[in-house]
Amino acid sequence: ANAAQGAGFALIEQNASGLGNAYAGQAAVAEDASTIFFNPAGLTRLEGRQVVVAAHVIRPSAEFSDAGSTLAAFGDGGDAGVTAFVPNFYYAMDVTPDLKFGLGVNAPFGLTTEYDDTWAGQVQAIKSDMKTVNVNPALGWRVNDRLSLGFGLNWQYIEAELTQAAAAVANPPEAKMEGDDRSWGWNIGALWDIDGFNRLGIAYRSAIDHSLEGKLKTPLGATPAYADLELPASASLSYWRRLSPAWELLADLTWTEWSNFRKLDVVRKVDDAVLSHIPEMWENTWRYSLGLSYRPNRVWTWRYGLAYDETPVPDAAHRTARIPDADRLWVALGGQYRFSPKAALDFGYAHLFVKDARIDHVNNGTLLRGGYDSKIDILSAQYTHNF
Repeated sequence: ANAAQGAGFALIEQNASGLGNAYAGQAAVAEDASTIFFNPAGLTRLEGRQVVVAAHVIRPSAEFSDAGSTLAAFGDGGDAGVTAFVPNFYYAMDVTPDLKFGLGVNAPFGLTTEYDDTWAGQVQAIKSDMKTVNVNPALGWRVNDRLSLGFGLNWQYIEAELTQAAAAVANPPEAKMEGDDRSWGWNIGALWDIDGFNRLGIAYRSAIDHSLEGKLKTPLGATPAYADLELPASASLSYWRRLSPAWELLADLTWTEWSNFRKLDVVRKVDDAVLSHIPEMWENTWRYSLGLSYRPNRVWTWRYGLAYDETPVPDAAHRTARIPDADRLWVALGGQYRFSPKAALDFGYAHLFVKDARIDHVNNGTLLRGGYDSKIDILSAQYTHNF
């Protein structure tokens, strides 16, 4: 995965069944095996074996307009957004009637921005590409008829490529940092069925520490280097309510601990000398979402959702060309067609209205000053099969 559509560079697109609700209530709804990511306790609501395969096409747009940069004469850099394809896979099965096992393979974080080689911010950023692969085995345990608990482990692989101009000239030589790492984390959750008509879900995903090791390549040669990066912890509180036989209400509040992303340093491995330093100073964020589902019959389900994502970027001075993030409003709709009691197709679409963002960032001896006009479109599909 390589396009971040949650705040910062988080990827919330972990299924297609939740997209139509703007991912409201995902820690409580537990509709399919993708609950492994959102709340592993929800596995107890599934019976038998189930396979879920989902895919998302994400089209972001981020266009910079200059307003007094040092290298303004070099141009605005074109559209930095890059269309991405993001897959998910989940499997769930019974161990005993009250103990369920699941396995998820997904990408919780990702990022790609890419500008023209010659532009006003070329010595700060040209290409930024980060990918993750997360393997998440999990267990869900039904404590009693009302309460379930869940636990999962997360093995995560990350790789990144950062490029920028090595000189403030037209058609510049390139400096490139490449690195990768593997690390572990965990996730837990609880699901409380209050009365059959109301459910509460709470879930927590741990932070994962990475130290990406690789090489910094410049026109002068290659140097072994590393960059430390802590991917943030997050916590969600979700609510599901059956309003009538046909209508369901979903709501969600999610907190993400971005405050640990204080800087992005590239460090020479041989002597720990800092070769590149970018102060980030990100802040913790909240995501608010609300959704409705309408089930007119056993074949069709229709979904609607709104969400508001806060940006972790504190101000224009700390907004960077690599991650020109801003607050965003989600408007989403989707549905499900059930072929049979064993097979279903989910689909969804969301448009994200991204707040205009100012940038006033100094790095590598140059000022990048201007504004970003951004938007995002997401189209998703999912096939679910029960055995």
